[in-house]
Amino acid sequence: MRLMSRSSKILFLLATATASGSLYAQDAQTAPAQPRDITITDTIPVPADLAGMPAGPVIEGFISARKGNKLQVTTAGGKTIVFVSDATSIKSSGGFLGASTKKLGQDQLLNGLPVTVKTVQWDSNLVASQVTLKTKDLKTASMIRNGTDQRFDEQTAATEALRGRVADIDNYIVKATTNVNFDTGKADLSPQARADLCAAAASAQATNNSLLLVLGYTDSTGSEDTNQALSEKRAAKVVNYLQQKCGWKPYRMLTPTGMATADPAADNSTPEGKAQNRRVAVNVMVSKAVDGM
Repeated sequence: MRLMSRSSKILFLLATATASGSLYAQDAQTAPAQPRDITITDTIPVPADLAGMPAGPVIEGFISARKGNKLQVTTAGGKTIVFVSDATSIKSSGGFLGASTKKLGQDQLLNGLPVTVKTVQWDSNLVASQVTLKTKDLKTASMIRNGTDQRFDEQTAATEALRGRVADIDNYIVKATTNVNFDTGKADLSPQARADLCAAAASAQATNNSLLLVLGYTDSTGSEDTNQALSEKRAAKVVNYLQQKCGWKPYRMLTPTGMATADPAADNSTPEGKAQNRRVAVNVMVSKAVDGM
């Protein structure tokens, strides 16, 4: 297995950032202090009329747990419990420039869903007056819910991948790399490449928390623009096959990247070297914690 180069590490960081986005908590100083590990008990009555209650902080993060009318929202600064009431407005935005808005029910507040929560203060607690989210994030969270348990004590690879809990490359290692090769100027998968991709996916599937990072490459034949487009096309072809034919889940796939002629695997001055460089590398990324490091 070949170690990732410096340029590959930078691309992995960019891919992770694209997949996850950033989480921030506004007015964090005013939020009630929460313990590191939060235990959520049964549903308790929450006022249905929030009028006149003092404003609380605006919280941006993702739903990491839910039970009854209580949400646990995880932000960059920690975890906060927020109650949901009958008066809570829940809306999703999407379409061109986010112009389309839709009202939602409380059952749409799913684990892993990025949210912005406006709150009011109720005794020593916070109640959500408004929860806003993006339609595309709701679709992804709904897909994840179909295959995961919503209980608080279960941490799933799907939720972690969705919210990008990989802070940087040092948290993950390259567990294995599978290279599939291509003919000159082509992006078609050979029968051997198809078999190798599904074998790699099956092996990675057996490891909790594993993610796939797909990088496309070319040899030195052709112009820079041509090679960039071809490397991206090869990477996309591999990603599509892994998801459509090998059963790899989209939420466990980092953003694929075309590398053109960068980071050659062999010498481009020989036909044999060029053949090795016309490739897509499928990197299995595994958390150091899972790998015992």
